[in-house]
Amino acid sequence: MTQAEKEQDNGKEKEKERDKEKEKEQQRGVKRPIAPPAIPDPLQEQIQSNFIIVIHPGSRTLRIGRATDTLPIILPHVIARRHKQTGQPKYEDAWLLRDGLNKTESNEQRQNGLKMVEQAIWSKKMSNGVRRTPVSAEQARSYNCQIRPAVLDSSNRVKWTNTAHQPPHLVGEEAVYVNPSDCYNIHWPIVRGQLNVHAGPGGSLTAVLADLETIWSHVIQKQLEIPLKDLKYYRCILLVPDIYNRPHIKEVVNMLLLNMGFSAIIVHQESVSATFGSGCSSACVVDVGDQKTSLCCVEDGVSHRNSRLCLAYGGSDVTRTFFWLLQRAGFPYRDCQLSSRLDCQLLQHLKDTFCHLNQDISGLKDHEFQTRFPEAPALLYQVRLGDEKLQASMGLFYPTTFGIVGQKMTSLQYRSQGDSEDPHDEHYLLATQSKQDQSSKSAADRKGISRPGGGLDGEMSAQGGIGEPSDLGRGCGSGGSGAGGMKGETEFGTAQGECLMGAGELEEPPSAHLSRKTAIMSQFESKALGLDKAILHSIDCCASDETKRKMYSSILVVGGGLMFPGAQEFLLHRIINKMPPSFRRLVDNVEVITRPKDMDPRLISWKGGAVLACLDTTQEMWIHQREWQRFGVRMLRERAAFVW
Repeated sequence: MTQAEKEQDNGKEKEKERDKEKEKEQQRGVKRPIAPPAIPDPLQEQIQSNFIIVIHPGSRTLRIGRATDTLPIILPHVIARRHKQTGQPKYEDAWLLRDGLNKTESNEQRQNGLKMVEQAIWSKKMSNGVRRTPVSAEQARSYNCQIRPAVLDSSNRVKWTNTAHQPPHLVGEEAVYVNPSDCYNIHWPIVRGQLNVHAGPGGSLTAVLADLETIWSHVIQKQLEIPLKDLKYYRCILLVPDIYNRPHIKEVVNMLLLNMGFSAIIVHQESVSATFGSGCSSACVVDVGDQKTSLCCVEDGVSHRNSRLCLAYGGSDVTRTFFWLLQRAGFPYRDCQLSSRLDCQLLQHLKDTFCHLNQDISGLKDHEFQTRFPEAPALLYQVRLGDEKLQASMGLFYPTTFGIVGQKMTSLQYRSQGDSEDPHDEHYLLATQSKQDQSSKSAADRKGISRPGGGLDGEMSAQGGIGEPSDLGRGCGSGGSGAGGMKGETEFGTAQGECLMGAGELEEPPSAHLSRKTAIMSQFESKALGLDKAILHSIDCCASDETKRKMYSSILVVGGGLMFPGAQEFLLHRIINKMPPSFRRLVDNVEVITRPKDMDPRLISWKGGAVLACLDTTQEMWIHQREWQRFGVRMLRERAAFVW
C-alpha cells in the first residue's frame, strides 16, 4: 500500500470518528432539556399565602391572621400574669389614664381648649345656613342629676374569668375580665405604638418581649390552630409604625425568627400597607389609632421620610375627654372610674355610640345605655346630652382639650443611634460622605484662592452642604408653598426632619449647633398639633409641588379613632379652608377617603399586609431565619422596603 493510500485511509477513519463525535453531541443535545434542571433556589419558590401570617400589633388591639383569611382575628392586646409569690402587690397598666393629666395647668388648659371648640362650633354654619344655638352643660345637668337606673333581667349576667385552675397567664378578653381581687398583674405590652418599657413591674424590655411572645403564640395556637412546632413552615409579615424604634424592632424580629421559630419575615410600615389595602398608589395616610395618630405621605409604595409625623393622642384621649364632659353634664352613672377596666370599656362604647362630627345635629337629645358588670345587676340608664358629643370628637382638632401638660406630643423620624452589628449604617455613610465633601471643598477653596476675587467661595456658600439652611428649606418645601398659619410649625419640622447635619459644613461650633437644634426640636415636640394642621404640615414636607398635589388629592384616613358620623365632610372642610392658597388653584379635587372600598378602616393596614404577601415583588424582601442568625440587623438594612 502506497503512502498516499495510507493517508487516505487515515483521513477516512478520522472522518468516521468526527461523525461519531457529532452523533454523540447531537444525542447529548437532545437529551439535555429532558435532564432535570439545577436545584431551584429556595428564595424563588412559589410561596403559598396560607402559610404566611400577618401580624398588626396595636396599642389596644391585636390583629393577626393568615394572608388568605378574609378577616383577621381581633382581640384586646393585653395579658394577665399570675403572681409568682403570695402577697405580692398588684400592678395594672393604665387604660385611659396617662401622664400629664394631674398637673396644676391641666384643668386650665382643658377649659381653654373647650372654649376654642365652642367658638369653632358656633362659627361654622349648619347646612341650612343657620348658626348653631349652643347648649350649655347646665341644661342637661338638671335633668341627668334626677335620673335613677332601672334594673334589667340579669339572666345573661357577665362573669369574671374563671381562675380556679390558676393559669399562669390569660390573654385578650379573658385578661380584661380578670377579677381585680385575683392575684394577677395586667400588662398592655404596646403603648402609643411603641413597646411599653417602663420602670414598674413587667416594664423591662425582656418582660415586654416575653408578653408579646406569649400573646401571639397563644392566638396562633388556640385561634389559628397552628401548633407552635409547625411555625418553621410558616412565614410572617410584621407591620410596624412609620416612626419606629430601631432597637425594639430588631428585638421583636429576633423573637419572631429565633424564639417563635418562623422561617422568614418581612417588616413593613403601616402607612405603606394601608395604601396596599385601600388600592391607592399614592396618598397622605392618616392613621388615627387608640393612643397615637401617625401621618405619612406615601408615593408608589415608598414612605416619604420627611413627611412622617406621630402625635401622642388618639381615640382613648377623646374617650377620656367625653367622660369629663359627661361629668359636667351630670352623668347618671356616678360610680364610673377611669381606673376601672370595665368602666373604661363602657366609656369606649359610649364614645363610639354617641360621639359624632356632624354640625347639623344640635340641641338636647335623650339617650340610654346599659351597664352589665360581674356580681352586679344589669342597669338601664337614661342620659340627656347636648354639644358634648360633638365637643369630645373635636378634641382631635383642638388637642389642648385633652389637658395633657409637660409631655412630648409630637415625634418625627430620628436618625439611627447606630448598632454595633451594623458597621455600614447611615452614620458610616454620613461620615464618609462628609469627608468627601470636605476634601472637595478644600480643593475648590484652593482653586478659588488662585482666581481673582475668589468667586467660588460665594458659589459654595450658595449651594450649601448637608444640613445647611438652604438644604433644610428644600427638605420640607419652599416658603412660597408653605401653609400660612403653619409657618412657625413648618420651620420646626424642617429643622427636625431627616436633615443630616454634618459638623464639617457648619461655621458654628458643633456643641452650639447641637444645643440650638435640640432647643428647636423640644419646642416643636411640646406642641400638640391638631389633626388638620398635622396633615397640612406632613404634605408641606414633601419635596415637590407635584407630590404635594397628589397628596391633597388623596388623604386616606385609617384606624379606629376617627370613625365618627360626619368625620369625612368635617375633615374635608377644614383641609380646604386651611390649605395654602397657591394649591387651591393647582389641586383639582381635594379628597378625604375614610372607608376605601367600604372596608372597615381599622382593618386596612392588616389587609394591605395580606396583599403584600401575594405580590411577586416581595420575594426579595424576605429575611430568612438562617440569614438573620448569620448577619443580624444588617438584613433589615439590606431587605427592608424602607430606609432602615
